Amino acid sequence: MKQIGSQIIENETFLKREDYQKELLRKLAGAKETVKEGGGKKAIEKHKAKGKLTARERVNLLVDDPKKFFELSTFAAFGMYEEYGGAPSAGTIYGIGKIHNRNCVIVANDATVKAGAWFPITAKKNLRAQEIAMENRLPIIYLVDSAGVFLPLQEDIFPDKEHFGRIFRNNAKMSSMGIPQLAAIMGPCVAGGAYLPIMSDEALIVEGEGSVFLAGSHLVRAAIGEVIENEKLGGAKVQSNISGVTDYIIKNDEECIQQIRSLVEKFGINQTAGFDRAVSTLPKYPTKEILGILPEDTLKPYDTYELISRMVDNSEIDEYKAGYGKTIITAYARIDGWAVGIVANQRSVVKTEKGEMQVGGVIYSDSADKATRFIMNCNQKKIPLLFLQDVTGFMVGSKAEHGGIIKDGAKMVNAVANSVVPKITIITGNSFGAGNYAMCGKAYDPRFIFAYPNAKISVMGGNQASSVLLDIKLKQEEKSGHKFSDEDKKKLLNEILKSYDEKSTPLHAAARLWIDEIINPSQSREWISMCLEVANNNPEIPKFNPGIIQT
Repeated sequence: MKQIGSQIIENETFLKREDYQKELLRKLAGAKETVKEGGGKKAIEKHKAKGKLTARERVNLLVDDPKKFFELSTFAAFGMYEEYGGAPSAGTIYGIGKIHNRNCVIVANDATVKAGAWFPITAKKNLRAQEIAMENRLPIIYLVDSAGVFLPLQEDIFPDKEHFGRIFRNNAKMSSMGIPQLAAIMGPCVAGGAYLPIMSDEALIVEGEGSVFLAGSHLVRAAIGEVIENEKLGGAKVQSNISGVTDYIIKNDEECIQQIRSLVEKFGINQTAGFDRAVSTLPKYPTKEILGILPEDTLKPYDTYELISRMVDNSEIDEYKAGYGKTIITAYARIDGWAVGIVANQRSVVKTEKGEMQVGGVIYSDSADKATRFIMNCNQKKIPLLFLQDVTGFMVGSKAEHGGIIKDGAKMVNAVANSVVPKITIITGNSFGAGNYAMCGKAYDPRFIFAYPNAKISVMGGNQASSVLLDIKLKQEEKSGHKFSDEDKKKLLNEILKSYDEKSTPLHAAARLWIDEIINPSQSREWISMCLEVANNNPEIPKFNPGIIQT
């Protein structure tokens, strides 16, 4: 084992970096509080006046410890659908929490947001919740309270492969996989959405508030001329005692939640994947110091070993090929007792044995080769992978090309793509271009992917991209005879840069579900440990087959 890290001197640089990260976290916390208000105070008051709990109150009552509920995709739809009044958290809450010490995925419609109507991103969010349940063999609980599809945007949610209908397909697939599904109808459940609770293993319905039907009273009247009230059409007593569609009639929200807890308590215990876990030990250095390690400008260097030393148990690693391909760190370690293989971009400038200088955050041929071999080793040994992503891309230029950078990069991408052990990705800084792919970005199916508040996610750095976009814009305008002064060019460049930077933020990514959550760097260990515990719940690991890897 190799001891890494060093005692931090809280000098001006450290304190400045720490203050910057804390300010980002404060802004993030403020945005999160706004999101958690859902449809706003008036909508909440109207909802509670019916004797109903809010979505978040339902979740808090359902889990063993609300403080240990790992909410995901909190910022879904952030800044989106403004023309319709917005859709905080996409009108749906989901995350992982324990019910009688069993990890479960919990999904709850927020009826204070457009009566729980489904926006396009709502469907994407719910599909992600189901994906997590399927990948990790977790029971899933649906707390249903929704008016159905948001009709003004129906074409963006209804017919495509990854749209609304995929949810019911997943219901069926999870059933065939033996994954328990419980659904509580705690409000309206209409049209195609009615299939979600009924395709679950068991459905509960709250008397007086819950209703489930393919067509409500207004549509029934329009379609066949029948005049009937919703309660008599598809209320709790009708669907439980006459049609037999639902399985339990419950008096109110509180009793419904307790009934779910009682059912979950009796679930059998499944086999695990068998990932190794030892007794947990804390790092030698405080995790909160990560805030002072990360620079304000993501292009500035820092020593990634210092970051890792504040995540891993006892600040110890078994480093693989320590002297080779130094711009990527590969190492075995433990995090909260869990064995893990770490693939991390080194952000310091390094010197090879040949005396050549290599830029931190860049993937060179030797580092790609090393990472490929390490990833294959972890698959051979059944060790989950943790990617700490702070990458500006692959090395370019004649020397890199002649050295076969494309071939070596392809090897790494192949290994990441075909890896069968669980992969967890944290974007700790930059995530640019093909570097995002090689370091297990969203397209490479990490079990979970997170970002720090300072992260930058884009095809290239803002300065480079803005220069290219400015050139394109100028050429377009000059064709029409428009001439730009130096001042005009500077102003236009700043506007382009601002727009580009805004679209590179983790909030922009989280809104579109490119990442699962923006996390506090100081809490990295807790998030990683939760992910590994959850991943261990799925014993089915396919055979590792990387196919053809060019050497």
